[in-house]
Parts: sequence; structure tokens; C-alpha cells
Amino acid sequence: MLEDSGHQGQEDQQRLPARPAAVFDSAERAWAQWCGAPGPAPVAAAGGLVLYRDAATGELTVVNPLTGASRTLPPPPPSSAAGALQAVAMYGSPYRVVLILGELPDLSIASYDSTKDAWEGAVALTRKAEDDEASSRERVAEEGEGGDDTVYFLSKSGDVVATTMQRSASRQYSSAVACRGSGGDPVAYFLSRSGTVVACDLARRAFAELPRILPVYHEYSIDVVACGGAAYAVVLSELLDTASLRVWEHAGGVWRQVAAMPPAMSHAFRGAKADVNCVGHGDRLMVCVSSGDAAARGCFLCDVRTNRWEELPCRAGEDGEAAAGFVAALSFEPRMEAAV
Repeated sequence: MLEDSGHQGQEDQQRLPARPAAVFDSAERAWAQWCGAPGPAPVAAAGGLVLYRDAATGELTVVNPLTGASRTLPPPPPSSAAGALQAVAMYGSPYRVVLILGELPDLSIASYDSTKDAWEGAVALTRKAEDDEASSRERVAEEGEGGDDTVYFLSKSGDVVATTMQRSASRQYSSAVACRGSGGDPVAYFLSRSGTVVACDLARRAFAELPRILPVYHEYSIDVVACGGAAYAVVLSELLDTASLRVWEHAGGVWRQVAAMPPAMSHAFRGAKADVNCVGHGDRLMVCVSSGDAAARGCFLCDVRTNRWEELPCRAGEDGEAAAGFVAALSFEPRMEAAV
């Protein structure tokens, strides 16, 4: 798990000293310092490996945190897609790395195969048929014809709020990859700049922009996470003077709630302008809540099958100042044999 400096811009965060990473051992149920992290920020993980990206050069490096072995990936092929990098995905064993490029609705992907130590050429993604007219009408009604353009509205306090996602540098290109069953096709989920969830079928080279869980003018924090072969959206929102943290799954064209933090736990986030960052492993997901309020932050584990929630203990030596930054989490299995 890594902690950075909060909500400054990406350039500001690069100038600030990196904070030490900490690891939560689910078997020992304890925190430990992680001393082996290199300089660049981790952007993805799969199995026993972690992928790092250098923000200045875009260079990608795969590391086995247990052994220290690393491999710098060759530069990806040039892409004709306009716009910047949207998301980075890593999955499988042997692993594959996928870059999702462009701007909605013109997306493309470039894939790296570790068995060949080579990139495949960039391929354009097509919009899925299930991303139907109803979803398109919903987006046009809320956001206009621009699709992923910024929308401005007045918050409850009278402030002008933009719908553009404000992401920490350590989570700027994050995604969640879900594979149904042992031989299921991988689907990468990421958040668009306006906060919608985008699902990219990496095998069929197609994508769908999923409907919003909450209206565009509603203030909330959202993240996508994969666990147990499924993908979920975790949403922290406020309504009627209380805060709720809920887990949603998209199935049959609609979102349905599958878990929710007990109100006695989530009420502490009311009015704190907290952010959520999530990671999954097995059938459990970790929800990291970051806030400037010491009483409204922490790390929580949720068993999606049973809706059982528990708050993790504070890290050793953690105090109010040390914990005030944005917390971003990645999941990996310590494996000596994991080859880079």
C-alpha cells in the first residue's frame, strides 16, 4: 500500500518526497514497512508482481517485491488515438500489460505479452452493442453531446463543482481487471474523466460506458475494484445528513447493490469530503478512506459474499499528520517463483 501527498496536482506531487509504503499481511493481520519500493509510482499488480510507471518518461517496470527482480518493458508502439493515456491494466500468469489510450468514444489498446517480451500493435476498440440508445440518451441528457466533457453545478453549500474526476497521481491510471471463471475473458474497468465506469472487453476489443450510479450533479467519491472474478463500484456519498458507503455490481444492464458498510461506521465520513480507493483479493475488498479529518479516514475490509465489514488497525507509528495524505492500495501475493 502506498501513501502520497493528498490532492495536489500531479506536478506538485512529483516534487514532494514520497512517503514510505506499508504492507498489510492478511495472514498475520498486521502491518509492516515495505522498504523495497523503487522511485516511480506503482500503477497495477497481478499475482506476485507489481507494475511501476515513471511519470516523467512513461517507462514501465515490472518488479517482484519479494525477490527484488525487475524488468523494464520496451517502449509501447505509437498509437494513432488522440488524447492521453486513460488506464493501465495488468493481469494473468504469464502476465500481460494493457494500455488503454485515447478519449471517449475513440479508444484503443496496446498489449504487452511477457512470454514474447514484445508489444502488439495498438488496436481500436469498438463500442459494445449493449451500450445502447437508452444509455446514450442518459449521457446526452446529463452531459450533452460531448460525452465526457466537464459539467458544472452548484453544491449544497453553494460552491461551483465540476464533474471532472480529481485523481491522485498514484491512482491516475488505475483499473480493475475481472475474469469470470478459470478461462473467462478479461474485462478491464476504469473511471472516465467525468466519473463514469468504462468496461473494456480485452479479448473482443470492445468497450461499453456503463450508466451512472448517481446523477451527475450529486457529489460522491467512487472507485472500481475486482474481486472473486467480478467487478464492483464502491461509492461514498452523503444524503439526508448522513454518509453511506455502498458496493454495486453491474449486471443485466443495471447496477444493483451487493454490500453496504454499516451506518454506524460510515456516518463518521459525513461532511469530511473523503475519498475512497479500493483493491480486491479473493472474495474480499479493501476500502481505503482518505480525508483531512482524523476521525474520517481508515482502511476497511469487506467480505462481499457476507457483507461483513471490519476496520483494520492503525499502522505502527501512525499519527494524525502522517496519515493525512491520500492512501492508495495495490494487492499482490508474495511469491518467490513469480518471474518478471
